[in-house]
Amino acid sequence: MIEPEPSILHVDMDAFYASVELLRHPELRGRPVVVGGSGERGVVAAASYEARAYGIHSAMSSVQARRRCPHAVFLPGDHAHYSEVSSRVMEIFRSFTPLVEPLSLDEAFLDVSGVRRLHGSSTEIAHRLRREVADQEGLTCAVGVARVKFLAKLASQAAKPRASLKGTVPGPGVLLVEPGRELEFLHPMSVSALWGVGPVTAAKLERLGIRTVGHLAETPVDLLVGHLGPASGRHLHDLANAIDARTVQPDLAAKSVGHEETFARDLFRVEELRVELLRMCDAVATRLHQSNKSGRTITVKVKFADFSTVTRSHTLEAPTESARTIAETARRLLDQLEPGTGVRLLGVHVSQLGTDDVRQLSFDDIDDRPEEWTRAEAAIHAIRERFGDRSVGPASLTGADGLRIARRGAQQWGPRAPKSSLTDPGD
Repeated sequence: MIEPEPSILHVDMDAFYASVELLRHPELRGRPVVVGGSGERGVVAAASYEARAYGIHSAMSSVQARRRCPHAVFLPGDHAHYSEVSSRVMEIFRSFTPLVEPLSLDEAFLDVSGVRRLHGSSTEIAHRLRREVADQEGLTCAVGVARVKFLAKLASQAAKPRASLKGTVPGPGVLLVEPGRELEFLHPMSVSALWGVGPVTAAKLERLGIRTVGHLAETPVDLLVGHLGPASGRHLHDLANAIDARTVQPDLAAKSVGHEETFARDLFRVEELRVELLRMCDAVATRLHQSNKSGRTITVKVKFADFSTVTRSHTLEAPTESARTIAETARRLLDQLEPGTGVRLLGVHVSQLGTDDVRQLSFDDIDDRPEEWTRAEAAIHAIRERFGDRSVGPASLTGADGLRIARRGAQQWGPRAPKSSLTDPGD
C-alpha cells in the first residue's frame, strides 16, 4: 500500500523579532541580542542564537537574562514593525497556497495538497518557500512537513538551528516526517513535547511512570482518562499515536482586541489609572475601527504589586467600536477595584467580536445625543488616517510632548530600563 504524501507544512521563523532587528542593526550581527523590556519588570520577547547560547529564552525576566549575559545588547520591541514584516511573509506563504493558518506573527500552517502539481512535492515547496523568504525579506525559517499538524510543528522545531557558545549550529531547515515512520519519529520524545502537556499534566504523567510519548501511547486510554479527564486523556492518547484530525483553517478571526501594559512603577492613584485606561481604550477602539470590527464584552485586567490578577467584565446589549462607550464601560469596571498595594499592570480587552456592518446608536446613559458622538468619532478616525495617530485625541492625554498614544505592542514585554543603564547598540 502506497502511503499518501504528507501535505501539511509548519513554517516557523528563526528568532523572528531578533532577526528583524538585526536587519535594522547589521552592526550587531554575531553579538548576543535580546528583544523585549529591558527594565527591572521587563521580559524577553526574543533572543538571537548568540544570546540563546547563554540560556536566554523568551518569557525569561530581563533581569535574569542580563545576569546570564551581562554584555547582551537589549533592544526595545517594535510590534508594529514586526507586524508589517509578518504580513509580507504571510503573503509569500499565500503565493504558494491559499490554505494558510497563521498561529502568530512568526509561524503558520500551510496545506499544500492542492498545489503540488503546480509547485512540486511538499518538500520541494518547503525548500522553495525558504528561499523566497530569504530572498525577499532576508530572514530564515524552518519548515516541518508531515501528514498531521502537530507532527509538522514538531518537525519544524527539529529543523531549526541550535545555539552554542562555539557558534550557531545550522539545522536542516526542512524536515520531513516520512509516512509510515511517524511513530519512530515521535515516540522517543518527552511527553512535554505534546500540545496540552504543561508542567501540571507532565507531573501527573510522571507519577504514572510516563516520561516519553512512546510510554504514553502504550498506556490504556481508560487509565489516562481516569487521571487526566475524558477530553485531555483521549486527546493525548491520540497525539501519542500520531492521530490529529485537525485541518488547516485559513483566516481565523481574532477573538478579541486588547491592550495592556506593565508600568515602570506601581500606580496607586485612581486618577492616574483612569488616564492610563483611557489611553488604552482609545487605542483599542482605533484597532477595532481599522479592522471593521465591533464587540460586546469589555474586560478590564489589573495585576497588583503582589502579582495577584483580577479581571472584571461587562457585556453590552449591542456591539460597539466607540472609544467613548468602551472607555466609560471600562472606567466603571475599574472603579469596582481598589489600587491597594499598587497596580503593576493594567489592560482592557473587547471580545465577542463581529463585523461592524451596523454601528451601535445607543450609549445607554452615557450621552443623550449618540448620533453626534458617532459623527465626531468618525471625524477623529478620518483625521488620524490622514495626519497620523498623534494628530487628535482626548485632551487628558496631552502633555509637553503632545498626545500620549498607546501603540500596539508598546510595553508588551515591560518598560525599558533608564537609557544610561542600557548597552548601547553602537558600542
